[in-house]
Amino acid sequence: MSLLACTCGGKENEKRRRFKDSQPEQVPSQDLNKNAPETEDKAHEGGDMEEIDSSHFRPDPLQYELCAVIGKGHCNTSTISLAKNLATESLVAVKRINLEGWSGELVYFQNEILFTRMLSHPNVLPFHCSFINGQELWAVMPLMAFGSCRDLMHAYFTSGLPELAIKLIMRDVCSAVDYLHHRLIIHRGIKASHVLISKSGRVCLSGLHNVYYTIQNGQRLQNVHDFPLHAKDCLHSYSPELLAQNLAGYNFKSDVYSLGILICELANGQAPFADLPATAMLLEKLKGTKPHLADSTTVAEFVIDDDAEYPVPEGMEDQATTSQERADAIFFKRTFSSHLHELAAACLETDPQLRPTAAQLLSHPAIKSIKNHSSSLLPSQLKPVTPLTDKNNIPKDLAMEEEEDFSRKMSEVSMLEDWLF
Repeated sequence: MSLLACTCGGKENEKRRRFKDSQPEQVPSQDLNKNAPETEDKAHEGGDMEEIDSSHFRPDPLQYELCAVIGKGHCNTSTISLAKNLATESLVAVKRINLEGWSGELVYFQNEILFTRMLSHPNVLPFHCSFINGQELWAVMPLMAFGSCRDLMHAYFTSGLPELAIKLIMRDVCSAVDYLHHRLIIHRGIKASHVLISKSGRVCLSGLHNVYYTIQNGQRLQNVHDFPLHAKDCLHSYSPELLAQNLAGYNFKSDVYSLGILICELANGQAPFADLPATAMLLEKLKGTKPHLADSTTVAEFVIDDDAEYPVPEGMEDQATTSQERADAIFFKRTFSSHLHELAAACLETDPQLRPTAAQLLSHPAIKSIKNHSSSLLPSQLKPVTPLTDKNNIPKDLAMEEEEDFSRKMSEVSMLEDWLF
């Protein structure tokens, strides 16, 4: 064996040792599904993900043929690739994290790996397996063929999703959040890019890298004062009390506020406060400014940025010339139900004590009205967007692109712009 081979092997072993030894202090030492209150874990007949046996996914890079890059994340240190499992011929997504290019704590990634391994719920995105390959950490996960909700809004639904789609999505997300809260976990990263949709309409919550386990040193914390690492991309969805960083701290109700922001984002096509600087957003939240769903009952309250891009409504090509006129024309034509307005308003109360719990949200009339609807209804609500179910659907000229160019051009593909986890 050459000296070079010994050196390279030593570096890889050191990387494995660092990742293994940097055990997060907050990760529980037991199965989180044991001794926890029962939650409504019923799958709404989603179908495609449950049929996959994770035992067919070995921690071996040779088992996966990388087909194309479909996104990036974590400050461009991670890459999401479409891949084929050679053992089953099925398509999967592979998240590859460049450990050499990551200057932060490895705990950031280890949290996600370890918590995902301990959790099991139909609406929480699972990992089939994870392993170190050279200088990269690989995580193999199901392919969510419609991409994220943010992708859908960027690709087609620029002024928001249909109400039935919003309700179906929120039902599954609330179920996932209720499951996490019953296991004493605060998600701290609920946003549209972390809500993924499978080809059958199953909705999964991802983004577990910033979760917080409220059992610390054997004691359950009633309030938390820890601020999430690398929180820049989630600031718009954070609750006022989390952003305030004061002595009162925050608790599970912080996630409920983020659910309210998510409802507004899905309904309006963009997140509330997204156009404000961080300091201005914080001031608006602390003084109690409450976002609304934009429709015929509230459109008079909205002032649209001139740079905002809204499609020209059919038949109004010569009339709606400014962003404000186009937005007014869109929002005046639709009216969300009072129940959906009330759901968002309840989540967005400035005082966390006035917000419902995630479990109570599942009993809210807006969610209860579609409680028994199958998830298979969701794809029909997302037309004309089509899911990515075949690698041959990717344009050949894109499939051979360099990673940077491919991620940039993925907005041209019908189902997604990029995946963020």
